[in-house]
Amino acid sequence: MKPKEIQELIDFIASSGLAEVNIETEQFKINVKKYPNSAVTAGDIVMPQLPQYVAPQALPQTTVSAAAVESKSATPIAETSNLITIKSPMIGTFYRSSNPETPSFVNVGDVIEAGKAVCIIEAMKLFNEIESEISGKIVKILVENATPVEYDQPLFLVEPK
Repeated sequence: MKPKEIQELIDFIASSGLAEVNIETEQFKINVKKYPNSAVTAGDIVMPQLPQYVAPQALPQTTVSAAAVESKSATPIAETSNLITIKSPMIGTFYRSSNPETPSFVNVGDVIEAGKAVCIIEAMKLFNEIESEISGKIVKILVENATPVEYDQPLFLVEPK
C-alpha cells in the first residue's frame, strides 16, 4: 500500500463515522483509530518494505455473492479452478469506463495484457485507474457499473494466457 493510499484511507476514516479500521494482508497490517482532538504524526505510521512486483498466484475458489451469481453474463463458466481474480485494491465506487460517453475499458471475452486499465475506482473524488497485473481473457465481470466496492472485493475473473 502506497503512502498516498494510506493518507486517503485516513482521510476517509476521518470523514466517516468509523472509530477504528483494521486491514491485514500478507504484506502489511494497518490499524487506524480515530480519537477526537488528536493528530497523527509520521511516527505513528509504519511502512513495511514491499517488493515492487508480486507475481499473481492462482487463488482458491472463492464464495461469490448472490448478486454476482445473478449477473447478466451470457457465457456459463464450467471450470473456475484455472481462473484468476482481479480484486479491488481500495474502497470506492467501481466504474467500467472513464465517463458515460466512452466505451468500457474491458468486456467479457476481451483479451488483456498486464498493465492495461480494466476499470476506474473513485475514492474521495479521486479517480484511480486499476491496471491488470496479468495477461489473459476476461471471463466474467463480477461488479455492476457505478456500484460501491470494498477493499479486496473480486471485480473480474480472468483466464490466464
